[in-house]
Amino acid sequence: MKQRQSRGIFALVFGMTISALSGCGGNERSDGYGNFEATEIVVSSEASGKLIQYDVEEGRILDKGIATAVVDTTQLDLNRRQLRSELKALLDQKPSIAAEADVYRQQRKNIQHDLDRYERLVNEGAVPSKKLEEIEDQARVIDRQIGSVDSKRPGVTSQAEALSAQIGRIEDQIAKSVVHNPTRGVVLAKYAEPGEVVTYGKPLYRIADTGTMYLRVYISGSQLSQVRIGQEVTVLIDTGKPAGKSLKGKVTWISDNAEFTPKIIQTREDRVNMVYAVKVLVDNPDSLLKIGMPGEIRFNR
Repeated sequence: MKQRQSRGIFALVFGMTISALSGCGGNERSDGYGNFEATEIVVSSEASGKLIQYDVEEGRILDKGIATAVVDTTQLDLNRRQLRSELKALLDQKPSIAAEADVYRQQRKNIQHDLDRYERLVNEGAVPSKKLEEIEDQARVIDRQIGSVDSKRPGVTSQAEALSAQIGRIEDQIAKSVVHNPTRGVVLAKYAEPGEVVTYGKPLYRIADTGTMYLRVYISGSQLSQVRIGQEVTVLIDTGKPAGKSLKGKVTWISDNAEFTPKIIQTREDRVNMVYAVKVLVDNPDSLLKIGMPGEIRFNR
């Protein structure tokens, strides 16, 4: 009886050992380990003033191009109105300058007839030359007046161009007072509050496009020959169990320089001193992947 029990226990232990060994043999080990990251953008103010609108909350998904913040532009608008009034008054001078020049040119045309007539009379000895000299003096005065009026036109034009440039600069500042979201993504952090007075360059919020994520993994030097830019790999993430879900990924970057193994990372060869960083692009349409989430890769063999 005891012999039969011993044989049964031996058979059970042998069977469990074979099963365990078979299970270990089918358990593939990943080629690289790392964490997911996304391209983050810090959105800053391009104007100085009070935030009269600020529609940003952490965790909120923002579409590209929407207005997320507005800086008060009251003073800029008042300056623009003043400059526009000055420009209008300046441009209104152009017709009067042209009309004044036309009057002098007509006078010069009329006096030219007198000059021609008196020159003929002086040559005939009918009138003294002094009278001709007086008319010539009048003609020279009119010529100087015409030159003076004509010289006003370039000055008015240059002043108008300067005012237009100032107006354009203010309009650019007004346009930049409205902050437009640069990319679709989720707000990771906010750095301001409505009603706060901000300055040029002050960070307002940080956003990341999580529609596509990057898995930064580390591989050893002996694995470099197995990876290349554009290569498709299998990405594994934890669900209910470790490496419970697989995704498709594509290698987009391989570091040129080796670095010491990060403390939280292990590669195929444990305790490797120097490793190379690799970035793998993974689509994330369902927002399954999160920044900082661990992941693994396996080379498609």
